[in-house]
Amino acid sequence: MGKTVRSYLWWTHERGSFHYDVMVTLILLFVFVGPMFIDFKDKPAERKPHPMGVMVQPDGANGFVYRIDARAVNGTSDEELRTAFRSVIEPIAGEARILRYEPVQDTNGKTVAWRVWVRRGMGS
Repeated sequence: MGKTVRSYLWWTHERGSFHYDVMVTLILLFVFVGPMFIDFKDKPAERKPHPMGVMVQPDGANGFVYRIDARAVNGTSDEELRTAFRSVIEPIAGEARILRYEPVQDTNGKTVAWRVWVRRGMGS
């Protein structure tokens, strides 16, 4: 018995043999049936999208242009704006590098949205 268990542990049986088929069957049972009975406590990371409207379009150069509602962005300095943009973009795209941004204004000159050019990846 010990010899058989050791041979299963070290996977010493020839392919197509009875013991090989038993080992493969046990592995498949663990993979497909195990999650029904074993709580692995694995879940995808929760990313909550921003409640304000965000539109995404490709920019044609391996990046994206995000149109972010101005109500979702607070700040006046470059650093504050980039932080606010990241807080809206990263739940959607993951880590992203902000290349540039510009305000979108209505006919009265009030900023109603921001256009932000982004590349996915590390850095700001």
